[in-house]
Amino acid sequence: MTKDPENYMALSAISDTTAIERVLSGDVDAFEILMRRYQGHVMGVVRNHVPIDELEDVFQTVFIKAYQSITTYRKKGSFKNWLSGIAIRTCYDFWRHRYRQKEVPIGGLSASHQKWLDTVMAAQSADVYHAAEAQSEAREILSWALGQLSAEDRMVLELVYFQGMSGKEAATHLGWSVANVKIRSFRSRNRLKTILARFLGRAGEKRR
Repeated sequence: MTKDPENYMALSAISDTTAIERVLSGDVDAFEILMRRYQGHVMGVVRNHVPIDELEDVFQTVFIKAYQSITTYRKKGSFKNWLSGIAIRTCYDFWRHRYRQKEVPIGGLSASHQKWLDTVMAAQSADVYHAAEAQSEAREILSWALGQLSAEDRMVLELVYFQGMSGKEAATHLGWSVANVKIRSFRSRNRLKTILARFLGRAGEKRR
C-alpha cells in the first residue's frame, strides 16, 4: 500500500496508461491506483457471477491476475474493459473448479414460482429477468438450475441472456470466438429450459 499521502495523491491524478507504464517499470504503488480506481467496477462484475461467500476471494484473485498479466495489455480498448475480461474469466475459472455441486434442495413450487419460470423462459430481454429476480424463491430455483449446467454454459448464459451482452462483447470478455458464443448461448438456453421443465414436472407430480 502507498504509505506517502502526497505521493498517493500525485499518483491518483495520472491516467491509466501512465499508471500501467509505471507498473511495468517496477512501481508497485501505481498498481494500487488502478485497484482503487476500478475496485467498484470489478466487484460489480464478480457479484453477478459467484456466491456472496466467495465474493471477496474471487475479487482479490482478479487483481492478482491483472497484476501478473499486465504485460499483456496492449492498449487496444480501455483498461477497464480489459480488466472486465479478466474478472469474467476468473469467475468462469471459479465455476470450472467448483463443478459439479450437489443439487440444491428445492421445496414445492407455488403458483407464483411457476409464473416466474414461465416468464423468464419466454423472455427475450434481460429486463424481464432482472425484474423477476427480486423474488428470493425464484433466485433459489434459478441458482439450482444454473448449477446443473457446465461452467461454460453458465457463464455464456449469464452474460448474453441475463446481462444483455452482445455475442461480440461476451466473446471478447471470455476470450472465445463469436461463433462459439452464439452456438453455446443458444444451446445453454435450451438446456436451462429443459432442466426447469423437468423440475416443474417433478414438482407437479409431488403435489398430486
